[in-house]
Amino acid sequence: MPRVRHFHHLDPQTRERLFLHAPQPLGPDEDRVVLAVALGATLYVPATRSDLADIVLRRSAEGVCSMVLDLEDAVADDQVEFALLNAVDALDRLATLGGSRLQLFVRVRAAADLRRIAELLTTGARVLTGFVVPKFGSVTGGEFLDELAAASDRLGKHLYAMPVLESPELVHRETRDDELARIGELLAERRDQILAVRVGATDMCGTFGIRRDRDLTIYDVRVVADAIAAIVNYLGRSDDTGHVITGPVWEYFADHERMFRPTLRATPFEEHDEVRFRQQLVSRDLDGLLREIALDRANGIQGKTVIHPTHVAAVHALSAVTHEEYHDALDILGADGAGGVRASGYRNKMNEMRPHRNWAEKTLVRAKVFGVTNEGITFVDLLTALAVR
Repeated sequence: MPRVRHFHHLDPQTRERLFLHAPQPLGPDEDRVVLAVALGATLYVPATRSDLADIVLRRSAEGVCSMVLDLEDAVADDQVEFALLNAVDALDRLATLGGSRLQLFVRVRAAADLRRIAELLTTGARVLTGFVVPKFGSVTGGEFLDELAAASDRLGKHLYAMPVLESPELVHRETRDDELARIGELLAERRDQILAVRVGATDMCGTFGIRRDRDLTIYDVRVVADAIAAIVNYLGRSDDTGHVITGPVWEYFADHERMFRPTLRATPFEEHDEVRFRQQLVSRDLDGLLREIALDRANGIQGKTVIHPTHVAAVHALSAVTHEEYHDALDILGADGAGGVRASGYRNKMNEMRPHRNWAEKTLVRAKVFGVTNEGITFVDLLTALAVR
């Protein structure tokens, strides 16, 4: 895996203006949890694209730090073989060209796909981080993880799995607890292979014939929100049993070309009132996504699956640690372990030393990955800088 660094595409002057502590570069030997948090917005692209390697390089240059070459839902049944061969060719070409700075995965359909890809890859093994496993379950999951171990041995590198939890057994109330307990046991046995657990909310909605409206977040769809809560409860605990859980996809996107290209390239801060521009930026077609990202974080979820590059900036802007969060975390972790409570340095909340300790530890991991903003800098400033870029 090439070295990954969030916001690497911003110029040094902009990074200095925005960040008290800039995001750190991360190599393949980083702690597994750090790499999982560093996924950020994971962009999916159909593996049928003829310019697949060029797309990866272009998105990497634009600040995308994790991508998935998709052989599953994004590919028609009669194109699966072409997509698999195309993905292998793209990986080999990327290894030859170099230049990508992201974690790169392939979403397969069947366990046998891992074996075929490992057999076909040449230099491409250098840029492959692992595989996304759809419809992961207690019955089928072991086979995928066995093939992953074999692929790692064949290619001579540690490959990660990202299981997607989306099956009816997880959604249906009468089978959910038993299935999650079994999945939890399987993932615990193979912990070193698991980078993060992904939530497949679209398939969950499909179980009930539901498609949420753009005015609703996934947390407004109660049957799916209940399943997500159960997944976090079983698999996202802040102890040695927990995993990083990533957020489900936001399905909607608009044509941002009018704003993100012509308007912004015409020196927007000279031609538009800055406050009005910022209000427009965060309200136009992004308000639903921003609301869902905030709810992801509130529910113990980090990062998000995205299907459109315009969503990446929103996920990453909201992932940066604010000056206030950072200093609260330092205060909590700097306590002597005797517990107690004290006022935040910002004089707007109470920090409880024991209950907030897990939050503080996770916040410092996020600070390493996404940086700490300067005092007075908000996600709107980050989003604006990313849009201008």
